[in-house]
Amino acid sequence: MEMKAVKDPAPYAYWADEPQLHEGDRQFATTLARGLDLLRCFSPFSPELGNKDLSIRSGLPKPTVSRLTYTLTSLGYLKHDRTSGKYRLGSAVLSIGYPLLANLNIRQIARPYMRELANYANGWVSIGIRDRLNMVYIESARSSNVLRVKPDVGQSFPILMGSMGRAYIATLADAERQALINEMKVKTPDLWAKYEAETYRSIERYKTHHFCMRHSDILPDAHSVGSCLTTAVDNEIIAFNCAVPIYALQPNQLEQDIGPKLVKMVRTIEGVLRSRCSG
Repeated sequence: MEMKAVKDPAPYAYWADEPQLHEGDRQFATTLARGLDLLRCFSPFSPELGNKDLSIRSGLPKPTVSRLTYTLTSLGYLKHDRTSGKYRLGSAVLSIGYPLLANLNIRQIARPYMRELANYANGWVSIGIRDRLNMVYIESARSSNVLRVKPDVGQSFPILMGSMGRAYIATLADAERQALINEMKVKTPDLWAKYEAETYRSIERYKTHHFCMRHSDILPDAHSVGSCLTTAVDNEIIAFNCAVPIYALQPNQLEQDIGPKLVKMVRTIEGVLRSRCSG
């Protein structure tokens, strides 16, 4: 059965002002930061962007954007379509990300358990880590019964908008959580205002159930649960979610069945990690 297409989370360019936060820092390379942030403007939903689009998304003047796109194209990080005049990400971007993914052993360890749960739930299971105020997928497994859904490596969404992100917030120590909340209040005030009450409810729920629930604003017609490893891996908090199409859910199944099974899967993976470390 087909699912509706994934919604494009609005390009919250909260990071566009970050170079200004480093004014006076002589070690901070502003031009480099702007070039990297220009690459962040692209997404699976907006794979091709012109200089005008990039200027709007990044908040940078169009002449600055033009210089940056020329340089990034020359280095292979962007490809230019002469017909449309637009740019898309180049293969050099992949070469940067691959060493990171290759060294995240959690992906290989978790994959069979994720596939088992995805098949059971008739949905999909993903691993995510934090990227500024987003969560980004580093691995995903999908049931063959679900069509057209593309949770994939590199896909990202605001922390506040998914069960995975809520679980991440709930897992943080109190001081770290408050620091993150303060940052979201300042950099994404509209998002925080919309999801504040739900976020605090999710934190309270996590204390007893060890998973968060979310009716997705990103993927229509799907609900999800999220949970995290209790210990960091390479200084990263590793989060998991299990999303299920509404048509595949029985009443209360998400809360009474899928959520607890996700927590059990996460604890199993954690046990495997511990045994490998001790061995």
